[in-house]
Amino acid sequence: MMKTRYEEKMERIRAGRYAKGDFIIADAKDADLSGGILTTGRRRDAEGRVVGNRTRAEFLAEIEALVKHDMVDIMLASTSSIESLQSRKVFAGSRVMPAFRANDTTDVWGVVRGGNYRTAPSLPYSGTDLTRAQADLCLYSMTFNNDAAADMATLEAYRDFRPRLRAAGKRHFLEVFNPNMPTGFDAGETGMYVNDCIVRTLASLTDDERPEFLKVAYNGPAALEELVAHDSSVVVGVLGGGTGTHRDTFELVWQAEKFGARLALFGRKINLAEHQPSFITWMRAVADGNATPAEAVRGYHGHIVKLGLAADRQVDDDLLITEEVLLAAAER
Repeated sequence: MMKTRYEEKMERIRAGRYAKGDFIIADAKDADLSGGILTTGRRRDAEGRVVGNRTRAEFLAEIEALVKHDMVDIMLASTSSIESLQSRKVFAGSRVMPAFRANDTTDVWGVVRGGNYRTAPSLPYSGTDLTRAQADLCLYSMTFNNDAAADMATLEAYRDFRPRLRAAGKRHFLEVFNPNMPTGFDAGETGMYVNDCIVRTLASLTDDERPEFLKVAYNGPAALEELVAHDSSVVVGVLGGGTGTHRDTFELVWQAEKFGARLALFGRKINLAEHQPSFITWMRAVADGNATPAEAVRGYHGHIVKLGLAADRQVDDDLLITEEVLLAAAER
C-alpha cells in the first residue's frame, strides 16, 4: 500500500535523517468531542464575514476540502467524523494520514455551554470502541494535576487502554496536557513537572507499547529542549493551544521546530482562520524555513485580499505576539 506522507517523514525522523520539509503538521478537527455544537467553527459568507456557526455537514465538507488540499500530514477527527469521511472515500488515494481521538479527558469538556468540568481535576474517559474505529492511528490524552488519586486513575486508564489498542491492531500517539487545576507552579516549573510525568509514564511501557510520538503543550524552549534531549527515540510534538493571533500560530511553529519538536497539531488556530487552506500553506512555509513568522502573517493577509475576503484583524494587530510563552522566547 502507498505510504502516507506522515509515515515517510516519521521513518526519516526516527532514523536521525530529519531535514527541513520533514516537520509534520496535523489538523485537529476533533473538537466535537470537547464542546458539541459550537466547536464546528464559524460559518463565513463569500466575503469571509462570520454569519453563524457551521453545521456538521459543513464541518465535514471543510475537512474533505483540506484533505484534498493535501498540505497537512495528519487529519485527526472524532470516531464518527472519520467514519463519515471514510464512507465518502475521502482518504482513498490520499497521502494524508487519518486518525481518531480514542479518549477525551474531562478537562477538554470545558467548552460545553454551561459546563463546569474544568473546576475539578481531570478524569479519564473513552466512548470509542477501538475495534470499530476506521483509522489505524489514534490519539490518547492524559492530564496530570499533582493529585495522587486523580493521577493514579489517569495512569490506570492508560494501562488498561494499551491491551485493547493492541488487540484492535491500532497505533497511538500520546497527548499530555498541562495541569487543569492550580498547582502553584510557574510556567517553567509546569514544563518540568509535565516532562517528569511523561518520562515516568513511558518507563512502564515496553517498546511495542510506546506511542508513535508525544503531543505536549509548548512550555518554552527549556522544557521542550529538555524533553527532546532526554530520549532520542521519542519524537516530540506540540499542541496548538488557544486562539490568539495568526502571528502566535506561526511563531509557535517556528519556535517548536527550532527547539526540537518535529510536529505540531493545531485545532482552533486552523479551524477559526478566515481561509484554512491558505493559512495551512503559510504554516507549512514557516515549518520548512521558507518564511519567517512575520513574513507568513503578511503573506497570509495578502492571500486574504486576493481572495476578496475580510480579515478578522488588521495586519498590524495580527503581527503581535500575544502568548506570554512565545513572547519570552521571541525576545531572547
